[in-house]
Amino acid sequence: MIIHVPNKNTLIIDDFKLRCCIGKKGLKSNKKEGDNSTPKGLFNLKKLYFRKDRIGIPKCKINKRVIKRDMAWCDDPKHKKYNEEIKTLNKNLKENLYRKDHKYDYIISISHNERKIAGKGSAVFIHLTTNYKPTAGCIALKKKDFEILLKLIEKKTKIKIG
Repeated sequence: MIIHVPNKNTLIIDDFKLRCCIGKKGLKSNKKEGDNSTPKGLFNLKKLYFRKDRIGIPKCKINKRVIKRDMAWCDDPKHKKYNEEIKTLNKNLKENLYRKDHKYDYIISISHNERKIAGKGSAVFIHLTTNYKPTAGCIALKKKDFEILLKLIEKKTKIKIG
């Protein structure tokens, strides 16, 4: 199964056409760290991260992990753990996964820049939105639509952006 994001406000999976939002600067083939664009390409879904204290344990067919207070994603291109999950409370090194707002109650990491090429972009997720405002490069859905997505995806599901 393939999730398709053909444009800035549509995510298609199976027979569902869901509204979404993407990066402020649109879709880009040559994503760079901090450019506010969403990378074009075909990517694997890696892992579902979730806030157990807010949503319980979701049922889904991909690997999942509870978000804890010290969990983050390294977005520093000079760091050896660039573009991967880390444990830290160092605010300069990361995209904090444990947030006060509800945007990261659910997050699916994707395989963009899996080879961790410095400056090619990090922390590109599928996460939640309440208002469809453009993101810093992620794809965001309303909670009810994210939960539809969770029911449909499986380990082999890919996401085609663009």
